[in-house]
Amino acid sequence: MGKNTIPLGRILGIPVGLDYTWFLVFALITWSLAVSYYPSGFGHWPTALYWLMGAVTAVMLFVSVLLHELGHSVVALRYKIPVRSITLFIFGGVAEIGAEPPSAMAEFWIALAGPAVSLLLAVFFGILESLFSSFAPLLALFKYLALLNAMLFVFNLIPGFPLDGGRIFRAVVWGITRNLRKATLVAGNVGRFIALLFILFGVWEVLTGHLINGLWIAFIGWFLESAAASQVRQQGIQDVLAGRKVSEAMNRNYVSVPAGLTLQQLVDQHILGGGRRCFVVQRGDDVAGLLTLHHIKEIPRPDWKTTPAEQVMTPLSDLKLVSPDTELWAAIEEMQRDGVNQLPVMANGRMEGMLGRDDAISFLQTLRELNA
Repeated sequence: MGKNTIPLGRILGIPVGLDYTWFLVFALITWSLAVSYYPSGFGHWPTALYWLMGAVTAVMLFVSVLLHELGHSVVALRYKIPVRSITLFIFGGVAEIGAEPPSAMAEFWIALAGPAVSLLLAVFFGILESLFSSFAPLLALFKYLALLNAMLFVFNLIPGFPLDGGRIFRAVVWGITRNLRKATLVAGNVGRFIALLFILFGVWEVLTGHLINGLWIAFIGWFLESAAASQVRQQGIQDVLAGRKVSEAMNRNYVSVPAGLTLQQLVDQHILGGGRRCFVVQRGDDVAGLLTLHHIKEIPRPDWKTTPAEQVMTPLSDLKLVSPDTELWAAIEEMQRDGVNQLPVMANGRMEGMLGRDDAISFLQTLRELNA
């Protein structure tokens, strides 16, 4: 999970968290329901009850979103695809699937599972609405949740990648063409077109006097366009790096320092003098760990003279390692998932080099310039 995520726990072994943007949308939904939706439909409640029901409804809406994402996750796990996390944020939620589905059929069922859960929830809350029709607060709650889950079902089936409908569309194209790359590009560009329609419709709403509604629709369109464009760019990068190995991009000119070197000596000799930011810490001929500028900044400056490198380094046992023969794209994905800027490259227990984000970007630029 990211730095801006508050962990809530685990469900089926999957970490679940709240992005800080969730609190903004929670407050907006609660306010909207408390001052508009519930008073317009149920005009004789105490003010406190409007706000209570607004807050409860907002929470239940995100519970519905969480169940939607769990639908994706359960099917992904059945296909033995890892699910790294589920995060609730301003636009709802996202399940971070750890790898591409192994087949078009797997992609289809994983993508369909979320909307299917939303449809079942819409039916479930619709039944509860009829059962509690004589008790106004629960009637209002279940009516709203039935409507919202139905809307979630319909919205997610829009064939705009990376929405669920776009992933279903990609699965169909993938199944027909037998080519994941082509399917991703087609689905991504269709997603960008649909996002443009959202933006244009939002602008039209603003121009016809529906300011808030129009801005929200345009904002959703912008978000979808950004996500779809990112998928298209990512596929382009993956195409360029196809078949390339870590050994081609890694930096063999890494700096090794002894485990007993103090931080002050490290700063004076290698950082201020050489501009280095990452170091391999060694005990004799063996690699002990990795030390970065971030580790040093966590130590108070007066302690630099007495603190050895091995005391603040990340031990080798805690590091993500790659071999020189690892696919370069797989290594880049590993860095993105783990939020690290470099990976030690080792073979047969020996240090071969370092792969950093800058190394990968530089290698990619070189390939593009050479049309290689």
